[in-house]
Amino acid sequence: MQDTLERFIFDDAPVRGEIVQLDATYKEVLARHDYPPVLQKRIGELMTAATLLSATLKFDGTLIMQLHGDGAVKLLVVEVTSKMTMRAMARWDGDVPEASLGELLGKGKFIITLDPTEGEPYQGIVGFEPGQSVAEIIEHYMASSEQLETRLWLACNADTSAGLLVQKLPAGQGDPDAWERVQKLSETITDEELLGLPPQDMLYRLFHQEQVRVFEPAKPSFACTCSRERVGGMLEMVGKDEVDGVIAEKGHVDVTCEFCGKKYEFDAVDVVQLFGGHGTGKAPGVIH
Repeated sequence: MQDTLERFIFDDAPVRGEIVQLDATYKEVLARHDYPPVLQKRIGELMTAATLLSATLKFDGTLIMQLHGDGAVKLLVVEVTSKMTMRAMARWDGDVPEASLGELLGKGKFIITLDPTEGEPYQGIVGFEPGQSVAEIIEHYMASSEQLETRLWLACNADTSAGLLVQKLPAGQGDPDAWERVQKLSETITDEELLGLPPQDMLYRLFHQEQVRVFEPAKPSFACTCSRERVGGMLEMVGKDEVDGVIAEKGHVDVTCEFCGKKYEFDAVDVVQLFGGHGTGKAPGVIH
């Protein structure tokens, strides 16, 4: 199976949809850290959801989804660029039990950020209920913050994450009953079909009695945007005094990207040069 995003639209109804299947991209993320199995599944679901939502947007930049909590799982983050490259990471404490997403996160919030290549970022924040799944959290956000009726079905196993999205367009003509019908048809999809059927077969299985137009598929892939320049910008934001303290103690500063695991080392000369210049941005990392 290849990583694929298939977009489609109903010719006689104001409804659009997408199917995504992530194989190599999902495995690349899991290969970077030893995530507990239940956390692997939540990462896969959020990756799939972020890919589906990013494909509904017409912008040049990055879509960032974050789930913050005070439970065993502290943070889940997925970033998807307009070029359909992505990365993801999670933070957690101790053992992560087999539990629902709400139980893993505890009290928390869902944050979605649109960071355009040019212009100011846009951010939306909503809370979530203890029993909500990733799909339900995003459906609630889209309805309450974006006023877009959206339904998602997500599935994930050890090898693949996959999902289906259907969305009622804010303005359109056609069959007024189509939205309800499309939802009912979509609800018949199974996890096994999401994970195993090719997108074209899935579309036929669900909507063969509808007039559906399919667009050229996209190919999602893993890519990390970390760089030495961005990590240097992060160190500038940490501050000269703190960085000098690490240099005095260890002789160098090590920063590990939390997304891809790449390590960056800055010695005393690097730090002198760094604080003689200007910061360029922040990349998540751990200072050692």
